Formats: sequence, structure tokens, C-alpha cells
Amino acid sequence: MPEGHTLHRLALDLTDAFAGTKPQVSSPQGRFADSAALLNGRECRGADAHGKHLFVDFDDQLLHIHLGLIGKLRLAPPAPPLGQVRVRLATPQVAADLTGPQLCVVRTPAEVRAELARLGPDPLQPDADPERAWNRIHRSGKPIAALLMDQTVLSGVGNVYRAEVLFRQRIRPHVEGRKLARQSWLAIWDDLVTLMPQGVVDNRIDTVRGEHSPEAMGRPPRVDDHGGEVYVYRRAQLPCHVCGSRIRTEVLEGRNLFWCGRCQRRN
Repeated sequence: MPEGHTLHRLALDLTDAFAGTKPQVSSPQGRFADSAALLNGRECRGADAHGKHLFVDFDDQLLHIHLGLIGKLRLAPPAPPLGQVRVRLATPQVAADLTGPQLCVVRTPAEVRAELARLGPDPLQPDADPERAWNRIHRSGKPIAALLMDQTVLSGVGNVYRAEVLFRQRIRPHVEGRKLARQSWLAIWDDLVTLMPQGVVDNRIDTVRGEHSPEAMGRPPRVDDHGGEVYVYRRAQLPCHVCGSRIRTEVLEGRNLFWCGRCQRRN
């Protein structure tokens, strides 16, 4: 599932492509035809994201998208649609095709505000308040590794950022939220505020510090379809870049967790 940086990057790309235009909105697949008709020909004001939710603004109507596990949103020059395209935004210059989303609905601004109220703060939003997340975390008996993935606690963090930020801050993934030190939470937040905007710029996740890069360590670069240099994500049984011990893995609440038992001992 795409993490928050991907949705913010898509919001920027959609704004560049459609803000100030009146795109044709259609549903080549047919399943979204009635809703597409509500948006067709309206002026697009741009797009924004909160966590893993994407909103395309058509004044008093907003197209709300959640890609889920298999959803894709592709921008390209107009051409006949490929596959089961749920919705297409198109001008003579560019088309955005959405396939396989978990959610694709038209909402009013009031409905969007209600949706956002249910979500945790997004580190990519300039006005995000880490205290909102901390108020949930320090009262919870769940492991911090589970809480970071709970979108009602914190928006936009997925499996990669979860594993990597905990490693970078040397925090035990199994420590309960109520036992997590406040300074550890603030370090997590500050790190996400640094890492995730860079992910928007690069359109990929890189988390290794300079001293642990392939060039500095004389090791081969990572080869993975997710891209980016990482410390622990999808590196089970490989040596830790810092201490050399084997990276561990287990399934936590249905998702694979990765960590280093030697490096990650802080609460």
C-alpha cells in the first residue's frame, strides 16, 4: 500500500496538471459514471493529501481517493484507457487514470472535514500537531510498532517508514505506547518530518545516513522493487548495516515487522 509521501506527490502532480482547468471526468469502466457526471466540466482547484487519503477539489465537491493495496493513479498524455479505469480526469494535454482503488467517492467539504477529524496528524502537513498522536500513544498498551501503523493515531506512515524510523531512533518495536518515553516519541516525529518530505521530492523512501550508504560502506546498492536504501525493511536475516547482527522479522497485526535486536533497545 502506498505510504503518505506517494499520495502527497500525486497531489502535487494532479495540481500541476489540472488546477485552473475544467477537465473531462468520466468512468471508462462505468462503475463511477453517475459520480463522474457530478464533476465533469467543473473547475478543478487542485489536490491535497492527508495521510493515505487523496482529495481532488472541484469547489463544493471533492473526489476522495484511497488507493488501498492495489490501486494505481497514472498521469500520462491522453490515450485510450488501459484496464479497468474507475475514473479518468482529462484535458487535451494530460489524463489521470485511476484503477483498483479501495475508495473512490464524491464528498462535500463538510464530509471531508468529518473524515479528516477521524485521522491522526500527518507529518507532511505543516500544521500537524504531534500532541494529538502522543495523547493516544501514551495511553495505549499496544506496541509502538502497531500504533505507528494505526491511521487514527498517525496518518501516512506505512510498513517502510514504521520499520525505518524505529531503527533510526533505536527504539524497540514491541515497547508499549504507555511505556514509550516522551522524548522517544518526539524523536520519532521529528525524524518523520525530515524523512517523509524528502520522500515526496524523490518519490521513493531512502533512510540510510551517509555513513551507511553503499559508497561509504563499499557494499552493493539495494536491489528491490520498492527502491531506496533502507536499514531493516525487507532485509530479514541480512546483516545489520550498523552492528552486523541478523535483521529479525515477525508478523505483527497482519503486517511484516523488521528490526535489529541489538541496535533497537530504547523505550
